[in-house]
Amino acid sequence: MAAPDERRSLPAALPEPRTPAEDRMGSAAWFSYTAAGDQIVWSAPLRAMLGHPPAQDEVSRKVLARYVHRDDHAKALGAITRTWTGRIPVRTTLRLMRSDGGWFDVDCRLEPVKSPDGTVRGIRGTVTDVSARESARREMVRLARRSETVQDSLIDPDPATGLLTRARFADEIDRAQRRGGGAILIIRVQPARSEDVAIRPELQADLLHRAARVLEGVVQEGALLGRVGPSEIGLLLAGTSWPMARREAQLLVEALRSQTFVLPDTWLRVCAWGGLVRFTPDAEAGSHEVLIDAEHAWRQSRDGGKAVTAVAHPVPARDRQGSYRTRVADALGTDRFTLYAQPILDLQSNEVTRHELLLRVLDEANGPQSPIQVLDTAERLDAVYDIDLWVVERAMQLAAEQPGRCLQINLSGRSVGDPRLTDEVERLLAKYGVHPGQLTFEITETALIGNLSEARRFADRVRDLGCELALDDFGSGYASFRYLRIFPIDLVKIDGEYVVELVDNPQDQVLVRALVQVCQAYGIRTVAEFVQDEPTLRLLRELGVDYVQGYLIGRPAPLLPGRLPGP
Repeated sequence: MAAPDERRSLPAALPEPRTPAEDRMGSAAWFSYTAAGDQIVWSAPLRAMLGHPPAQDEVSRKVLARYVHRDDHAKALGAITRTWTGRIPVRTTLRLMRSDGGWFDVDCRLEPVKSPDGTVRGIRGTVTDVSARESARREMVRLARRSETVQDSLIDPDPATGLLTRARFADEIDRAQRRGGGAILIIRVQPARSEDVAIRPELQADLLHRAARVLEGVVQEGALLGRVGPSEIGLLLAGTSWPMARREAQLLVEALRSQTFVLPDTWLRVCAWGGLVRFTPDAEAGSHEVLIDAEHAWRQSRDGGKAVTAVAHPVPARDRQGSYRTRVADALGTDRFTLYAQPILDLQSNEVTRHELLLRVLDEANGPQSPIQVLDTAERLDAVYDIDLWVVERAMQLAAEQPGRCLQINLSGRSVGDPRLTDEVERLLAKYGVHPGQLTFEITETALIGNLSEARRFADRVRDLGCELALDDFGSGYASFRYLRIFPIDLVKIDGEYVVELVDNPQDQVLVRALVQVCQAYGIRTVAEFVQDEPTLRLLRELGVDYVQGYLIGRPAPLLPGRLPGP
């Protein structure tokens, strides 16, 4: 073996002489590194694996950057350091880069090469291609991750009652209709007026939960139950004859009326009314229309003092639409709608600078309720414009009273494409003297899907007026990122589904980080919804989110004359 000074005098293109151990390796893939000269010797099999012969005079720092996958640089350096400083063999698995840009997996055994005095003068490595093994391992990891991150079932239970949600219940009606039809019963449940009980929303949910358990105990086998409204339970009787369905409906309503319900703070009896509608495979009405007819039928039962109103055939479409428009007009005329406001925190100033206005429906028995059911029906029957116009005008009045506040207004998909609304926005801005920059119109991602042209015209007009535009529930639909290019969006609201478990869910963290980075690249601000605790708030700050809203910042609260609720 040459002395160190003689080794440095060798021509750069010549390899270091092979050691006896290297000769014994024969056709194995190996490399040898010696500190003197900072150069590497490669075996022919290893050169073939890499797809091209590395230059014999290539220094080690270039080798690492060129032939080791960039994500494995730290691992490779760590293994080399342990071998060198610990004077012990080290095994590691790395990805090496081929000349064609691809890569393969290798097990690499590193051994120290020692001088006679025991000092380490180099490293020898043997390399074994383990691509098949590592590919199988990665596939197992991938499948395990998908099993953890994909929702087990599309059937999301209502959290208060454990029943199907309205959307999933409607899906089951469609399935039953394709298979031969049946009947749908909606039962309205509320405290009996004689009880004179002022029931809180959480007690109302508890009452509905207990009513659902009573119904489960008496319904026929195979019947499906769903929560179809704040105080309504739906029952699907698939394949049931009409006479049998009528008897079943009467039995179930009477079972609830005769039951005494024991709640945490009180006990009470209930009023219950039923609306029963038959549907067949050849009927023009789908699941949502049948639900609307059954809801109208239970109201007829209540108004007529009956237990159940049975409708043998779905209502004609024109009659259904006219009846619902009348209900909306009556609700607007009798102040059955009200607005709540939820504060939004600016994470830069740490101050509440915005409020989202939220519509509530005043139920005659149970107070303010979510408008989801009402708005869904109103959109389907083209009766939502008047509701949206009512909200916009109330928002204008509030903005005029609170000139320093920004208000965010939710709009339905149908109203977005209605030219009358943009005309009214312009008229109301002038009427109330509101600065347009105070108003942000929120459009849900799903509302844009079927109305791209109309939605773009609306967006351009309100932006020309000086208002802002927000995309709500970002991430919940089908073409989120495309919308960022084709709409003049100022603000994106990240769907709360990805925020509620953010701290404990690495996948949600990756998704939120990516959404924020994309929005930043497009010059769009972000709002995270459903923020409920300090750890989530801190993480959202780190991820670069601009605004947050949720119970931690403030719950939705009723509007008071002359002011918005604080955080």
